[in-house]
Amino acid sequence: MRVPDPSDGPRVFRQELSPIHLLERAGEVFADRPAASDGGQSYTWREMRNRARRLASALRSDGLAKGDRIAFLAFNSEPLLLAHFAVPLAGGVLVAINTRLNPEEIAYILDHSGATTVFVSPDLSPLLAAVPSAVRRVVLGPDFEALLARGSEAPLVPWLESEDEPISINYTSGTTGRPKGVVYHHRGAYLNALAMILDHRIQAESRYLWTLPMFHCNGWCFTWGLAAVGAESVCIPRIEPGPVWRLFEEGVTHFCAAPTVCTMLVTDPAAHRLDRSVRLFTAGAPPSPTLIARMAELNFQLDHVYGLTEVYGPFTLNVPAPGQEALPPEAQARLKARQGMANVCAGEVRVVDDAMADVPRDGATLGEVVMRGNVVMTGYFKDPDATAKAFAGGWFHSGDLGVHHPDGSVELRDRKKDIIISGGENISTIEVEQAIVAHPAVLECAVIAVPDEKWGEVPKAFVTLKPGASLSAEDLVAHCRSRLAAFKVPRQVEFGGLPKTSTGKIQKFLLRDKAWGRHDRRIN
Repeated sequence: MRVPDPSDGPRVFRQELSPIHLLERAGEVFADRPAASDGGQSYTWREMRNRARRLASALRSDGLAKGDRIAFLAFNSEPLLLAHFAVPLAGGVLVAINTRLNPEEIAYILDHSGATTVFVSPDLSPLLAAVPSAVRRVVLGPDFEALLARGSEAPLVPWLESEDEPISINYTSGTTGRPKGVVYHHRGAYLNALAMILDHRIQAESRYLWTLPMFHCNGWCFTWGLAAVGAESVCIPRIEPGPVWRLFEEGVTHFCAAPTVCTMLVTDPAAHRLDRSVRLFTAGAPPSPTLIARMAELNFQLDHVYGLTEVYGPFTLNVPAPGQEALPPEAQARLKARQGMANVCAGEVRVVDDAMADVPRDGATLGEVVMRGNVVMTGYFKDPDATAKAFAGGWFHSGDLGVHHPDGSVELRDRKKDIIISGGENISTIEVEQAIVAHPAVLECAVIAVPDEKWGEVPKAFVTLKPGASLSAEDLVAHCRSRLAAFKVPRQVEFGGLPKTSTGKIQKFLLRDKAWGRHDRRIN
């Protein structure tokens, strides 16, 4: 039997996988269903498809060449959602920029990516102060709508030749150096979009609240995936707990949020048990069993996912075992704190030692979490050395340390650079942090290694208390002693606020820098 050759020309049995097709289909199948609400404006899927065609044709008319990078510096909004379809439909590559960066970081990303145009929310225009005038700027609002008015609603033939072509570049946080540009391809975006919708159990009647920034891993691919089932996007520019609780009551069914956002919601005065459950994906940092249990009390159906920018956001999903729902709430929460197994479209995940051999599935032996498959980046933009290092041995190296359980699920224990080695014993900062936040007075915490003459290094806890709560260091240490082996108990405790990245992750490197000095041997 003859195997078809790509040089034969168009193939009847194949269409290159791309999220572009999801919106084109949604414009027909879900034409009159609500697609997005943004402030006082709402759009149907037919309108979204037509607006995407208009933007794409306008970009082509203005000279966009295949592969040109088009940047958006925008809050969660209909225009940014639209751009996820329109830019690749035009033949471009989307660069959605973190809105919490400073002007110099934004200028670096625009220069490094080679973006020809940047679309910007009006309130964010001052952040472009360091950007050369040669980069075209379009302010969202009247200027953006005028650009769309010049476009056409006629169908466009995509310039896509291969599903392996880039669809977007997402820049990492860059907490210890310049951010790296992570290149996504059409195939990975399509497959992870479908996996997210399937795993999050979203359907046409669902209303998805955009608490997760669309610039973060392209909104974990939900920007594209919602079109697959015709679900509605509810866009909000920023998270305000009170209004978010009202949206839960008004019909929002799904959302995604980092544990820091979940903490913000459950500790707000507006927090209450919902009459109707709301589904939640959480990731970004391992959520504590205490937080997971509290979300369940408020009637959130929480699913724990895990991934990185380099793997399109969530790569693994915590899938409950049969009968798990019958366990006591505390036991369920502990099991849900695991990172789980690869999602249906992701590929493979392993936990390996330094020789790339699998560690035993005993839930105890530490190794590095590595992945490969459909939703791994093609590499770092203009950085072959960093790409080669990340892909050593034919797998993507996460830099996360974890264990493999007998049931196949992965559980993180630490970042490589965060593990504490005290007197020859390995201490997981995640384990210590989870013990600390189990105290009812604690809001959040971070644990790092600090120098010690006898043991080399020991754990130190930086703790933020809940509003109005009081707690002494001695009482917190006593609490930890009841839950941890003696060598894991923090030797020092410091109360106060925690430094965070623009995406809400705690900046442990700043805490370490203070403890070890500017040349901390642990900072990568």
